[in-house]
Amino acid sequence: MAEQTHVLFVEDDDVIREATQLALERDGFAVTAVPDGLAGLDAFRADRPDIALLDVMLPGLDGVSLCRRIRDESTVPVIMLSARADSIDVVLGLEAGADDYVTKPFDGAVLVARIRAVLRRFGHASGGAVKGDGHGPGAVGGVLSFGELEVDTEGMEVRRSGQPVALTPTEMRLLLEFSSAPGTVLSRDKLLERVWDYGWGGDTRVVDVHVQRLRTKIGQDRIETVRGFGYKLKA
Repeated sequence: MAEQTHVLFVEDDDVIREATQLALERDGFAVTAVPDGLAGLDAFRADRPDIALLDVMLPGLDGVSLCRRIRDESTVPVIMLSARADSIDVVLGLEAGADDYVTKPFDGAVLVARIRAVLRRFGHASGGAVKGDGHGPGAVGGVLSFGELEVDTEGMEVRRSGQPVALTPTEMRLLLEFSSAPGTVLSRDKLLERVWDYGWGGDTRVVDVHVQRLRTKIGQDRIETVRGFGYKLKA
């Protein structure tokens, strides 16, 4: 029997926590559910789950701070749960290192689909699937070069001026999309489809925040904003 995917679910509302845990377990997930941020951090360190679902508003240690603590220690995928789609907490959660977010109240099937989409792309990120043959402009073997930036599409490593750059799997997938077609403008919707595996419309703030996070790591001027269209990697 295949090993179950382990979900850490941190939610202070007893009804939501218990109902969601049951729904996830019915879909085959193993779930550790805890009611506050400090318990969530302890459970993360003890259990090392495959994915973490964090409510934004938590007692003890709020979800955004918990996400930062987790991201300091791990690249495990994180999905934030927010009560309002227009809340600044959504952006704060993404800036803290979350990979995606789901708005409450949520449908159980939507949450499961989002979890599986995140897990698929994390698996793909480690598998090294990249469009093309890895021998485009500036490529040596599986290494693509863009000035001081080097992207090893086989070893899944990035170096800037010879120094390694630590990227989350989502950031790596985003960079691979850009580096597979340098100079080509990629729309936010196209990036949502390719990187976040959305077969439906999604919130483009997810793309914007991750692009900004990626810029801080590989160079602010490396990814150019094309107003009204999207982003492109400078060749």
